[in-house]
Amino acid sequence: MPLDFTAIDFETANGFRGSPCSVGLTKVRGGVIVDEGYWLMRPPVGHDHFDSRNITIHGITPDDVATAPRFREVFPEVLDFIGQDALVAHNAAFDVGVIRSASEVSGMTSPAFDYACTVILSRKNYSLPSYSLPFVAQEAGVPLLNHHDATEDARACAGIMVDIAAKHGANSVQDIFASMKLAMPHVDAYDPARDEMSKATRSALEKMAEMKAGIAGGAVRGGRVSWSTEGPNPLPNPHADDSHPLFGQTLVFTGDLSLGRPEAKQRAAVYGAQCASNVTLKTTVLVVGSGFTATDLRSGRLTSKAQRVLELQRRGQGIEVLSEGEFMQMIG
Repeated sequence: MPLDFTAIDFETANGFRGSPCSVGLTKVRGGVIVDEGYWLMRPPVGHDHFDSRNITIHGITPDDVATAPRFREVFPEVLDFIGQDALVAHNAAFDVGVIRSASEVSGMTSPAFDYACTVILSRKNYSLPSYSLPFVAQEAGVPLLNHHDATEDARACAGIMVDIAAKHGANSVQDIFASMKLAMPHVDAYDPARDEMSKATRSALEKMAEMKAGIAGGAVRGGRVSWSTEGPNPLPNPHADDSHPLFGQTLVFTGDLSLGRPEAKQRAAVYGAQCASNVTLKTTVLVVGSGFTATDLRSGRLTSKAQRVLELQRRGQGIEVLSEGEFMQMIG
């Protein structure tokens, strides 16, 4: 089988993964990019508000999509572009989840997909301080000039997949997984007349209802949540999807995020992660808040926990550093 696939990258308007505002696609045939597609879109009705943090990340504003079609109108064209290809994405759990959640709140069907996550594959093929897209793209020799532009991110993801295939002498996406003795991930089709909404969508809708009730009662306050309270370390969910990038990882958190630290730990544990309070020889992932980006690893703008991680990395311990945005994507 030839190395054929479509790489995909979504950007979202807000923290709910069912709020896509743009998508970039890169089609690969025989290991060579042959076509690209890009769509701006309005997110599904009721989920189309734009958070300032998301705008800061990708630069797309409500005015940019004011006359664009809704997700439900764009998605058939996206499906035509994908055809029967396997999907490839960097943190594929997020991008596949965007399709599922946006379809759910739009009341429309979505097809089944085989897919590959270049975060998970990169962890097994490169030794890096962070597996964020800029770091992996650089290691794979793939140019990435404008991170968070959906087209450029999809193109970089495609290049990473081609590089990984070359490392294994693989001629197809399926061959890559076979050579690494891994099962290729799969997501089932969704039919609103038959299937329940996913847990991620139900949780988002519940939180939205709580926020509306809080606003109506004058109980909601703005600003970020302090992580001064470490909280307990919950046991990882033994029934979590073992293809998720957090499954089996030992996480430590540092800095301020939008979630309280106890809630962040609970959310990570749902996906099979073991959370801890301090960086040790067992740590595999450090999540850094306070506006951290992967490039801060080079500039040295780090917390004491992150400095400890760099020290352990220099000693050969494989620890990945995630930004708030990357972690939030992973937990939906």
